[in-house]
Amino acid sequence: MADPKEKFYITTAIDYANGDPHFGHALEKIGADAIARFQRQLGRPVHFLIGMDEHGQKVAQTAAAQGIEPQAFVDRVAERFRGTWDRLGISYDQFIRTTDAAHKSGVRALIKRIHESSPDDFYEKTYEGWYCVGCELFKRVDEIVDGKCVLHPTRELQWTQERNWFFRLTKYQPFLERLLAERPDFIQPESRRNEILGLLAQGLEDISITRSKLDWAIPFPIASANGEQQGTWVWFDALPNYLTATGYPGKEWHDRWPAQLHIIGKDITRLHCVIWPAMLQAAELPLPERVWAHGFISFGGERFSKSAGVKIDLDDTIGRFGPDAFRYFLLREIPFDGDGTFSLERFDAVYTSELANGLGNLASRVIAMVEKYCAGVVPDSNTRIELDALDSADLAGARSAMDGSRGYLCHEALACVARLTERANLHIQQTQPWVLAKDPANRAKLEETLATLVRSLARQAAYLAPFMPGKAEALWSQLGAPDKAPEVLFGDVESLDAGGWRVTKGEGLFPRPLL
Repeated sequence: MADPKEKFYITTAIDYANGDPHFGHALEKIGADAIARFQRQLGRPVHFLIGMDEHGQKVAQTAAAQGIEPQAFVDRVAERFRGTWDRLGISYDQFIRTTDAAHKSGVRALIKRIHESSPDDFYEKTYEGWYCVGCELFKRVDEIVDGKCVLHPTRELQWTQERNWFFRLTKYQPFLERLLAERPDFIQPESRRNEILGLLAQGLEDISITRSKLDWAIPFPIASANGEQQGTWVWFDALPNYLTATGYPGKEWHDRWPAQLHIIGKDITRLHCVIWPAMLQAAELPLPERVWAHGFISFGGERFSKSAGVKIDLDDTIGRFGPDAFRYFLLREIPFDGDGTFSLERFDAVYTSELANGLGNLASRVIAMVEKYCAGVVPDSNTRIELDALDSADLAGARSAMDGSRGYLCHEALACVARLTERANLHIQQTQPWVLAKDPANRAKLEETLATLVRSLARQAAYLAPFMPGKAEALWSQLGAPDKAPEVLFGDVESLDAGGWRVTKGEGLFPRPLL
């Protein structure tokens, strides 16, 4: 695990600007946001990058179909994405767009650097093959089923023949094999690393990195032999965003680069774990430290995908119980190292059992008892009991699930915190504070019980802040705790002394649904 004071530059895949945000986008951004927030509470200086991938044939076609210019089209799409991320509380530090002037100049500078460092890595060749506009990729035989791309089965593949610039990816096969052998944590989880090892075992092919007569693209900065101006392939434009966002090739880009973590979907591992490292190696630039590839969400057995026709309204689902409950459910239910299934029925059940009847009811009862039996002031009793020790063990588990030592397992961290909620509710049943309050001889025990319960709630608020920032802060405030929950360092949580805090019973954290 890295030093907690070291920088943490985290990125997500930039979203392709051809439609509205969907559940897959949301899972990635919420998961990455939880990781970024968690790292901040570990004390690390974090820079969190998200953005939009706005060039390519698919964008040009969609804009033309709507009768507007591509720039106007991507401006609208970017606004919708930013609105969704703001609604979900995504704490990004930077929002990059590939139509930004600084990004365009950075991409051209990177291509020129590759050409200068490794002049034989680019060459011209006539190429033909099946092209998927949905992926913006030429497809291999094993990626085509029944004449369609396996990822975009509703789109027609296009047989394309043209003379393009190529990148000599085959040259970097030994380098990539050595990379994965020497740095086994470069690709995680293990299942994704194994997939890339299998791909390398099949042998790499050189890749076409320009498109003829594609105007909606960054012009490729190396002149063709016939003088034709070619457009840079969208992925050769998109992948460098992680680098150009640092200000590359300006003076201070190396202050942030390399990135500590790329969060991506499992369908684009080849691009991030093969092509991107090869590009950086060709340019003689440092590689990112780690790529984490999450899985997919399915609904009724089908992957969430606009092109596959699987639809459920994201905005309506967020509004069902609010952004924080949606964030909690998605990261609690969908393992961040694999695939998962979404259903509204399961959302309702988890919200009711774990949030409304679990955490929400616990907070309401504890605050009400502190108000009733202690005039709203948390007792000074700071005696540590078995509950505190068990809480500490689960909080250590939550940290190890999110600090990078075992990867980034949001679902495991939330399972650990959920045990604190269950334990505190059980403690109420076992100690029965309302019975203790009837006998003045039990006053010390009553105060110990209520102080213990408030400490537990404070721990839960601090550790839930990366996952439910709004609700965690609301709970923190109702407990009368100082400062703000998202600003509490995890290293300080277990030494919290809630004695003297003045609780305030506010609105219910998680109103029971009327469904």
